Amino acid sequence: MKKRLLAAAAMLAAATALVACSPGGGGGASTASGSGASNCTNTISKKNLPVVTMWGWYPNMQLVVDNFNKQNNEVQVCWTNVGQGSDEYDKFQTAISAGTGAPDVIMIEMDRIPTFQIQNALVDIKKYGFDAVKADYSEGAWKDVSVGDAVYGVPVDGGPMAMIYRKDIFEKYDITPPKTWAEYEQAAQKMKDAGGPPFGDFAANVSALTMALQIQKGAAPFTYDPAQQGSIGVKLNDQASKEVLDYWGRLAKNGLVGTQDQFTPEYISGVINGKYATYISAAWAPGYLTGAGVGKGEDTGKFAVAPLPQWDPGNPVQVNWGGSAFSVTSQAKNPELAAKVAYGLYADEESLTHGWTNQVIFPLNLKAINDPEFVNLKVAFFDGQQANKEVYVPAANAYKGVTYSPFGQYYFDAMTKQVSALIEGSVTGAQAADRLQADVANYAKEQGFTVQ
Repeated sequence: MKKRLLAAAAMLAAATALVACSPGGGGGASTASGSGASNCTNTISKKNLPVVTMWGWYPNMQLVVDNFNKQNNEVQVCWTNVGQGSDEYDKFQTAISAGTGAPDVIMIEMDRIPTFQIQNALVDIKKYGFDAVKADYSEGAWKDVSVGDAVYGVPVDGGPMAMIYRKDIFEKYDITPPKTWAEYEQAAQKMKDAGGPPFGDFAANVSALTMALQIQKGAAPFTYDPAQQGSIGVKLNDQASKEVLDYWGRLAKNGLVGTQDQFTPEYISGVINGKYATYISAAWAPGYLTGAGVGKGEDTGKFAVAPLPQWDPGNPVQVNWGGSAFSVTSQAKNPELAAKVAYGLYADEESLTHGWTNQVIFPLNLKAINDPEFVNLKVAFFDGQQANKEVYVPAANAYKGVTYSPFGQYYFDAMTKQVSALIEGSVTGAQAADRLQADVANYAKEQGFTVQ
């Protein structure tokens, strides 16, 4: 166990996070916990109440915290933003190693929860009011924040996946939104033959996306339950995983899709200038793209969204990319009170409405997902299309959840390496999957796991 904890710490120090939200305001770390706090970004008006400290980076966190404090007469929240993603994780890792300095509640991306859970840095909140809020979230949302039978976070935002496309390009080349990946390849070939742009992009730096598409085809990369005495299932070269890599490798080799790293100025410039006909992404993408300058000026009103193409139309599978939760840390002086905060933050109507109206989050709280205003929203980025009703809400409702591993960043980095080789043409998709399996399985064994 000690070897694994040290490995997790080293992994986090080198991690780079891909997040769906933009960073919020500044502020330093809270220095008090449980019965008072200093250095809060927000102002606490009910000073006679116990205080729970928390870190988070949602852009509208100030509003969310103020709403909670205003409505609550049992506890108050002292919020600070110590950085987004990896910046926050590095500080949390330092606090874990020191045994002090962590907040009571922390915002964490769901795929990072097992990494901190294995270090005993998070609290199972199932015994602190879970039953009262269980029905507020889907089964898939709860699975993403669980490790084994324990629950280590409250799901806030997610990333049900879909296919964003350029209406003008589809119309020019007489393309109908493909419903299957076979149709996607056919449409890509049709567009190339007509002298059109690449149909999409297969990037090495979006391993979470590649994993999601493999899961959609039936892969189960990891099986992990801490109750199983250090055992973990690693299955990265099954037939489904190989076929997905072979598929995208073939599209790249044939020039049907680009291979530009995503989340770069070059890629965004390409999206703005119509270099790609489609963008396979998640429900947070419209907000991200809008913030990056897409959908403005000459390309205003040119985007639409369709359901994610399926590998097997007779057995449709919805997948997710991204999402964050509020977790209670093991350094919380009053875990029950901290859990109350985790359950209550971003759960009131005003905060949720502000979040989805301003494209800060795609809410996972069913009170928001089922809100007629949210469902029927005419999304400006998609030229007034009711994207939630037609695409994102059905995808979110059908999502079943994923089992993440406690060394997710190593896996993502190893995937990037193999996809890069696939794009370069030095390996086939099947070979890339076999190499990835050997790499990650060996790493798991080095950390003391028994690999199944």
